[in-house]
This record gives sequence, structure tokens and C-alpha cells, in this order.
Amino acid sequence: MIILAPHPSRTLNAVGLLVVSGILIAAYAFQFALDELPCPLCLLQRVALVGVGYGLCLNLVYGAKPHHYGIMLLSAIYGGSVSVRQILLHIVPGTGSYGSPVLGLHYYTWAGLCFFFVILGTAVMLLFEGQYKKTLVDKPEHGRFGGQPLAKFAFFLMLFLAAANIVTTFLECGPGICDDPPTDYKLLQELKPDG
Repeated sequence: MIILAPHPSRTLNAVGLLVVSGILIAAYAFQFALDELPCPLCLLQRVALVGVGYGLCLNLVYGAKPHHYGIMLLSAIYGGSVSVRQILLHIVPGTGSYGSPVLGLHYYTWAGLCFFFVILGTAVMLLFEGQYKKTLVDKPEHGRFGGQPLAKFAFFLMLFLAAANIVTTFLECGPGICDDPPTDYKLLQELKPDG
């Protein structure tokens, strides 16, 4: 059965991808504006956000599928676990914290909340079976993304942020294990001529 109009899930997935991209952009803004390098657990949370973005990208390119949502759920559960681990490291008074607070909460607490909402939103999206039916905009003549410019923009923004995450992590950690806590971009320091 082919439906004439696109299901609103494609637009919702594009908006979700823009939100995930916005979180990564905010993380980079704090990293560069406040000179706060992400710790190893922070980097793992970014990887989980990229994993959520990957599932959303699959939905935008190939249409909504339950296994794409499964990728999002697994990534969010992983990211939430890393966030909770970091929260528990700093929950005891006197153990300090990592990074500057934003509206009274630290980055890893915000990340934990974001992963919770990703799990909740993905579970709700899975309830709508109409999104799995083929529509006329899913036909090849409409191109990828169902002909939606918003979906295309969100996809390429996430692609850029995923590549940026690889590059900045490699600059910070080099080919080895990341410093905890990081003090500078290790690879750049190693490549500096002595003098």
C-alpha cells in the first residue's frame, strides 16, 4: 500500500537530529570558548550522541525503520550509562566536579537528562506504525530525504559534527589513551618542535 503524503515522522526525525546536533554544537562552544577540554567520559557521551544521530540519519535517508530506532535506543542507553557513571563520581560532597555548571547542572547531568529524553522520544515514535508504510515521496524520483530540505540540512550537519568529533578527539588524545583530566591537545603538543 502506498500513501500519498509523507508521514510526519520524517520531519520529527529531522527536528530530533537538529536537537542532537545543537547539543554537540553547544559542547564545542563550551570547549573552545571556555577552554574546557572534554574528559574521557565526556568524549564517550559525545560518541553516544553521534550514535543517536546515526539512527536518526538512517531514518531520514532510508525512511523510518524499527532497527534504526533500535540503534538510537542502544546509543542512548550507552550514553545514559556513561553519564550516570560520571554523575556518581562527583555526587559525594567534596569530590569536586568537572566543567562549568550550566543553569546549575554540570554537562554530564544535562547529558544524562538528554539521553533519558531520547529514550522516551524514541519509544513514543515506535508507537506510530504508519511511518513504516511507503509513501510517494519515498520513491526514487524524489531523491533521498523524501525531498525535504530540512532533512538534508540536518543530515549534513550531523555528518560534519561526527567528522569534527573524530578530528578533535584525535587532536586531544593522540593515537593513545586520553589523559584524565586532559590539560591540552596532546597530539598538538607532541608535534610541536622542541625549543
